Amino acid sequence: MEQGFIRMAAATPKIRVADPVYNRERIAAVMGEAAARRAKVVVFPELCLTGYTCGDLFLQAPLLEAAKEQLMVLAHETRQMDLICFVGLPWEHNGKLYNVMAAVSRGRVLGLIPKTFIPNYSEFYEARYFRPGHRKPVDVWVRDMDGQEQTVPFGTDILFVCRQLPGLVIGGEVCEDVWMPDSPSIRHALAGATVIVNASASDETTGKDQYRRSLVEGQSAKLVCVYLYASAGEGESTTDLVFSGHNLIVENGTLLAQSARFVNETAYGDADLERIQSERRRMTCFEVSQDPEYRRIFFDLEPEHLELERFIDPAPFVPDNQKDREKRCEEILALQAMGLKKRLEHTNCRSAVVGISGGLDSTLALLVTVRAFDMLEIPRQNILAITMPCFGTTDRTYGNACALVKRLGAALKEIRIQEAVTVHFKDIGQDQEKHDVTYENSQARERTQILMDVANQHNGMVVGTGDLSELALGWATYNGDHMSMYGVNASVPKTLVRHLVRYYSDTCQDQTLSEVLLDILDTPVSPELLPPENGVIAQKTEDLVGPYELHDFFLYHMMRFGYHPQKIYRMAEKAFHGVYDGKTIIKWLKVFYRRFFSQQFKRSCLPDGPKVGSVALSPRGDLRMPSDACSRLWLEELEELPG
Repeated sequence: MEQGFIRMAAATPKIRVADPVYNRERIAAVMGEAAARRAKVVVFPELCLTGYTCGDLFLQAPLLEAAKEQLMVLAHETRQMDLICFVGLPWEHNGKLYNVMAAVSRGRVLGLIPKTFIPNYSEFYEARYFRPGHRKPVDVWVRDMDGQEQTVPFGTDILFVCRQLPGLVIGGEVCEDVWMPDSPSIRHALAGATVIVNASASDETTGKDQYRRSLVEGQSAKLVCVYLYASAGEGESTTDLVFSGHNLIVENGTLLAQSARFVNETAYGDADLERIQSERRRMTCFEVSQDPEYRRIFFDLEPEHLELERFIDPAPFVPDNQKDREKRCEEILALQAMGLKKRLEHTNCRSAVVGISGGLDSTLALLVTVRAFDMLEIPRQNILAITMPCFGTTDRTYGNACALVKRLGAALKEIRIQEAVTVHFKDIGQDQEKHDVTYENSQARERTQILMDVANQHNGMVVGTGDLSELALGWATYNGDHMSMYGVNASVPKTLVRHLVRYYSDTCQDQTLSEVLLDILDTPVSPELLPPENGVIAQKTEDLVGPYELHDFFLYHMMRFGYHPQKIYRMAEKAFHGVYDGKTIIKWLKVFYRRFFSQQFKRSCLPDGPKVGSVALSPRGDLRMPSDACSRLWLEELEELPG
C-alpha cells in the first residue's frame, strides 16, 4: 500500500452446484492464497457460495440458509487475513430473494450489495427468483459465529473506505449491472469510488471474451477507476451453458491482468491508486460529490511495503508491440505534417527552411516537412535544407545530411560558419581555444540567424527541429536552436524520435534512403559544437545530461501523473532493473529535476508546434509553470534516498 500501490485479485474457485459448504472451503482456500500473495482486495464470482446455475433450487430454504451460514463461517475465517473480500450468494430479505455480493473483512460482514438489473432474456431467467436491489441501504440483522448479532447495511449505494489508504474507496455491482447504460458503478465513481468490484457469472460464447474485456476496459477508462471483474468458471452446471472463469483487472482503461479461460485461476494485479487520483485531479469535468445517500463503511488494512509484480514500461512513450508501434508512428507523422500543412496554408507560404545536421531531430523535421509539402502538392525543391558545418562537424554527419537531402529531393545549401563565428569571437573578445558555453552557443545562434535570414529571402518559414526531451532538460541554446517559426518535433520525446525515423526507413521503399536513415540512427546524439577527436564525435549528449531513456521515463511520470520523486525512483528501479543501478538512477533524476525547474524560462517562450501525445510542454497548452519556481521540495525528497 506504499505510494498508492496495492495488490488486488479476481478469483474463480472450482465449485459444486448447491453445495455451500464445499464452495466456502474452496473460497477460503483461495482467500488464503491471495492473502499469502499480499493481495488486499479480492473479488469472487456471482452467487459462488451456491453456484449461479442452481435454477429452482434457489427457492429451497435449505440452500438459502446454508449459504447464509457459510457466509458467516467465511467471514470468521478472515479474522487473521489482512484483506477485504467480495463473495456472491442469494439473500432473502422481507420475503423476497436478492442476488447479492457480500463484503467480508477481519471476521465481519461489512455490507451486502444487491444486483440492480435482473436479466430475463436469452439464456438468463433470473427474474424467476430474484428481485432488483434498492439503492438506499437499510440495516439487516445477521448472527456471527460467536452468536453475536450485528446489523449490516443492505443496498447498492454503499462505499467501503480504507482508513489507512484514503485513496482506496470500493463500490460494487453484480454482473449484468455493468452491461447497462446507467450502471451503478457510474454513481459509485461520482460518489468517490476509486475501485469497482464486479461479481459476475458471464457464460462463454464465441467471441464474448473480447467484448467483455472491451466493456470492462471502457468502463474503467470512463470512470477513471480500477475495475475488478471475477466471473464464474468450472464447477457450474453445463446443462445449457459453459462458464470460463474470465477474470479481469483494469486500471483506467489499461489491462493489468487477466486470467486464462477454462482453468479457474486467479488474476493478480498491482493497482496504482495514486494514478487514479492524479487523473481525476486533472480532469476538471470529473466531479466527485459526497452524496449523503451513500453509506460509507470503514475497514482496516495493515500498511506494508509491496515488492511490485506490476510491469512498469521503461519506454512509456513507445508501444512495445510492433504493430501498435507502427500505427503510433504513422499517426504521429500525420499529426506533425498536418500541423505544418495548416501553418503553411494559413501564411500562404510555399517555401520552408530546415537546418540539417545529420542528426535525428533535424532528420525527422525534414521528413515531416517533405510529407507536408507532398500533401499541399508543393514541389520538394521548395524545401531549402541548409547544412552549416563548423568546428565540431564530422564527416559522417555532414555526409549523411547531404545524402538525406538529395535523396528526398529537397534543395541543399551549404553555408560554412567557421569564419563568421571566428569574427564574432573577435568582436566580443572570446578566446577561440576556450571551449566554454559561449564557444558552443555562438555557433548555435549563428546557425539560427542564417536560417531566419534565408527564410526571409525566400519568403519562407523556419521549421524547428528541437524535441520534447531537449525542451524538458533545457538542452537548447536560448534564441538559438530553441527558436523557429514552427516546431514540428516540440512534443515528440527523444526515445520516440528514433522509432519514427526507423519507421520511415522501414516503409520508404527506397533502399538508398533507408541506408542513410539507418546510419543516422546509429550515430551518437551530439550537438557537435566541440572539435572532434581523430575525426570522431567528441561531445556525446547523453554523457553530459544523462540517458534519454531515463529522462523520458522521469518526464512521463512527473508530467502525466504528478508522482513524488521517490515513487518515480522506485518505478525506475523496477523498469530498468539490470540496466541502471540505483545510484545511477538517483544521479540522473536529480539532474532532471534541477534542469526541469531551472530551464523553464526557455519553455515559456516556445514557438508553436503540434501536440501529438499525452505529455507536452507548451506554455499555451499543457504546462503553465512560473519560470522562477523553486525545486526544493522535489530535490529534498530525493536526498532522503540512499546513495
